[in-house]
Amino acid sequence: MTTTTTLFLLCDLQNKFQSVIHEYDHVVATTNKMLQLAKLLEIPVVVTTQNTKALGPIDPDVDLASLGTLHRQTIDKTLFSMLIPEVQALIAKLGTTTIVLMGIESHICILQTALELIKKSGVSEVYVVADAVSSCNAFEVPIALDAMRHAGVKVLTSESIGFLLMRYASLHTFKEFSRIIRESKATTKAAGEALFSNSSL
Repeated sequence: MTTTTTLFLLCDLQNKFQSVIHEYDHVVATTNKMLQLAKLLEIPVVVTTQNTKALGPIDPDVDLASLGTLHRQTIDKTLFSMLIPEVQALIAKLGTTTIVLMGIESHICILQTALELIKKSGVSEVYVVADAVSSCNAFEVPIALDAMRHAGVKVLTSESIGFLLMRYASLHTFKEFSRIIRESKATTKAAGEALFSNSSL
């Protein structure tokens, strides 16, 4: 897992879903933590929305603006999987071999995207950020994550993925990385407890 060949995919985190997604606010908080890491480590981010005419744009609380040009594109879709032609073209253009998935819903768009990515030529690793995904029904989440894990997807927490990307404590970016991890400690703990306190993850 290297920063130069990694791409973050953020799926359908639209404000319209706020009232129906299990622990939605925690998913947004973890997503923003991952976007901070993307900015620090210069990892590109591609975003999808699901049918914006009906469901509206990405939640304004998701801090895409801070990414600058690292936010490569937001693409609307009606397919449940994120692997629409435009996203596939960006994956190929960027030379991506590792994908990190975040967003909603765990058992629909995230699951279908992950299963398709596992089979995709050129993509060698697919990660799902466990504390940055959710579904309308809480019980769907661990079942979907378990299915992805069995298919070969690596299901890890935001902190685990962050440290995998950081790799070395000797790098000049580690001080800022440590600050992000330290300052998000409380929200990370809250997200984990809220999302998985009653699950078998």
